[in-house]
Amino acid sequence: MTLNGWLQIALFFLLILAVTKPLGVFITRVFAREKTFLDPILRPVERLLYRVTGVDETREMGWMEYAVAMLLFSLVSMLLLYAMQRVQGWLPFNPQKLGAVSPGHLAWNTAASFTTNTNWQAYSGETTMSYFTQMAGLAYHNFVSAATGIALAVAFIRGIARRQAETIGNFWVDLVRASLWVLLPFCVVGSLLLVSQGVVQNLRPYDTVKLVEAQKVPHLNADGKPAVGANGQPVMDTVTEQVIAQGPVASQEFIKEWGTNGGGFFNANSAHPFENPTPLSNLLEIFAIAAIGAALTYTLGRMTGSPRHGWALFGAMAALFLAGILVTYWAESQGNPLLHGVEQHASQLQPGGNMEGKEVRFGVANSALFATVTTDTSCGAVNSWHDSFTPLGGMALMINMMLGEVIFGGVGSGMYGMLVFVILTVFIAGLMVGRTPEYLGKKIEGYEVKMSMLFALVFPLIILVLTAISSVKQFGTWAIANPGPHGLSEILYAFTSAAANNGSAFGGLNANTAWYNTAIGFAALGGRFLMKVPMLAIAGSLARKKYVPPSVGTFPVTTPLFSVLLIGVIVILGALTFFPALSLGPILEHLLMNAGKAF
Repeated sequence: MTLNGWLQIALFFLLILAVTKPLGVFITRVFAREKTFLDPILRPVERLLYRVTGVDETREMGWMEYAVAMLLFSLVSMLLLYAMQRVQGWLPFNPQKLGAVSPGHLAWNTAASFTTNTNWQAYSGETTMSYFTQMAGLAYHNFVSAATGIALAVAFIRGIARRQAETIGNFWVDLVRASLWVLLPFCVVGSLLLVSQGVVQNLRPYDTVKLVEAQKVPHLNADGKPAVGANGQPVMDTVTEQVIAQGPVASQEFIKEWGTNGGGFFNANSAHPFENPTPLSNLLEIFAIAAIGAALTYTLGRMTGSPRHGWALFGAMAALFLAGILVTYWAESQGNPLLHGVEQHASQLQPGGNMEGKEVRFGVANSALFATVTTDTSCGAVNSWHDSFTPLGGMALMINMMLGEVIFGGVGSGMYGMLVFVILTVFIAGLMVGRTPEYLGKKIEGYEVKMSMLFALVFPLIILVLTAISSVKQFGTWAIANPGPHGLSEILYAFTSAAANNGSAFGGLNANTAWYNTAIGFAALGGRFLMKVPMLAIAGSLARKKYVPPSVGTFPVTTPLFSVLLIGVIVILGALTFFPALSLGPILEHLLMNAGKAF
């Protein structure tokens, strides 16, 4: 670890801290339907959309109607994306003449993934998706899945803030306002900033260039595996040309970060120089990933009339973020003890450490920072290969997701996930003092606790059951690249990423199979919708409650003590649930690595 690396991490955190209040105020004004500087441009567009779709913006919904509207919208969007992939060959903006996305389970996986804001990709974008599918299909979902998450978080906050109300907002209005005000304008500006750094934005066919020197590459069979000759040696092909992919990258790149989506235009994702060419573009992208999630903490405080409570949640998130980056940066700075005679230790003049799978233009510090931020949130963008991280570094990334991605979290999903933990924390505090728990003037009773526990239990159930099946059945184990505990980590990371709606890949796992495409698709859907419904039920229940003035027995939710207790609840729930699986995966691999064994 170096001073330079810590200064870059500190710069990122200070930028997030600086934007939290102003962006939080802006989001509050948007959903309170107060005047903003964008209204002269966007308000006429909003009214036109309501007129065309027949939406009454003055009519609000109860929690159940809100949930049904969200589910139906997501279902229709998912079916349309699936159909678009299957007929891609007949659609326009396809200069490479790419055919239909096949087989069907890959199209299903992609449709489920992008609908749920997961953006898991079991394919190479530049060789699978046409420009039309990238723009009208994937980029569209990048906007609306993120807008859905923001809408749900705001609906939850309304449930906390309102008193004896039967409604929590209008899903269609919240969706439109999140898309038009919170996502679109910032993405226009951000995309232009990325173009200024060299991120490509065009509709040109791919370029084919002659190589200066012919290259030998392994010949791949139809199943994507290297071919082996009769003599047992790999079959090699001679390559004299290289195809350089183009496309509308910048416009999709920024929304994938700003909306915490993560789907890369290219297979290399944000490690590709056309997606992330410079240190400045790298900083801009990781800033975009965390900005909205951090700002929603201030939105919570502002809408509930308790700004200090919003800052208490921000403090808890910040402490968990700093713990994660400390472990990851430290682990990656240590290097690999199995590489003898190679200088790996970092110094101010020679930043060393574990450089396997990392871009030299970013180094260990920025790779560790990007990986931490992307797994803290529900963003699957990566600028390094997580499979190549040290066992403890990779474990820290998994833990970030296993905690429910509430460390700033996805746009909206991180906030409502954190609020569920807040309810559990307040309930535990109430048990400690022997009285009915209260949260911002609302009594927390059995119904809210049951729904919170349902929310908390669905997540590990999905991950651990599917990981267990995949680790003992041949259709799951044959796809791993490494045996032993590292292979288990590959499987565990995949299902954790899917259920957390993160979408980042550990790597090393051939997930483009019928089993993994299907199972990961269901994991993404379960991690999104089976957790949203109980969350909305809590919001509806809280909205109907009377306000209870605080008393001497009320546990304050605006103090550092509350933040510490909240962190404890989050960590203990994650540790108790996932520690056995982590013990058999990265922890065991770390111990064996130090004993001289590799996988």
